[in-house]
Amino acid sequence: MTDGTPSRRRDSARSRELLLQAAGELFSERGFDRTTIRDIGERAGVDPALIARYFGNKSALYIAVVRAEMGDTPPPDLLGADRLRSLFERRNRRSAGPVFWSAVQAHDDPAVQEAAHAQLYLRLVDPLRERFAGKGLDRPQLRAEVATAAFLGVLLARGAGTLDELAAVDLEELLPLVQETLKTLDS
Repeated sequence: MTDGTPSRRRDSARSRELLLQAAGELFSERGFDRTTIRDIGERAGVDPALIARYFGNKSALYIAVVRAEMGDTPPPDLLGADRLRSLFERRNRRSAGPVFWSAVQAHDDPAVQEAAHAQLYLRLVDPLRERFAGKGLDRPQLRAEVATAAFLGVLLARGAGTLDELAAVDLEELLPLVQETLKTLDS
C-alpha cells in the first residue's frame, strides 16, 4: 500500500508546468493586465488556486514565465538590431508586466519587486554592462543603466501614446533612431 506521494509529486509538477505554459500563452495573447488567474487556471485545466500555492501570485507567475522563456542562455544586449526589434515586437504583443514596471515603480510585494528587478538586470542591464566593460569604457554599469532607461522610456512613451509622433511611427523607422541613440553610449 502506498500513500500516493510520488504520484502527487508528479501531478504537482505537471500542474505547475501546465500553469506556466497557459500563463505564457495568455500573457502573450492578452498581456499581463488583461490575463486573470481564473483564465490561467482554466487554460491549464487546473484549479486556479494552485497559482498561489506554486508561485504566490500572478506577478510571481509572470516572473517564472519570463525565466522559463529566457532559458539558461544570457540574452544578447540591446545594441543588436535583432534583440532591439524582438523587444519592441514583444512589447507590442504584450502589455507591460512586472519586469518592465520594476524600472518605473515598486511592486507592492517586495519579493516580486526583487525578482522583477533581478530579471530586468539579467535581461537588459547586465549584457550591456558586459559589452561596455569588454570595450574598456568608463562606468560600464552606469552606461548600461542609462541605455536601459532610455530604451524603457521609449517603450513607455510609445505604449502610452504620450508623444504623438513616437507613438505613430512605424517600427522600421524607429529602430535605427533608437539604435543610434543607444550606440552613443558604446564609445
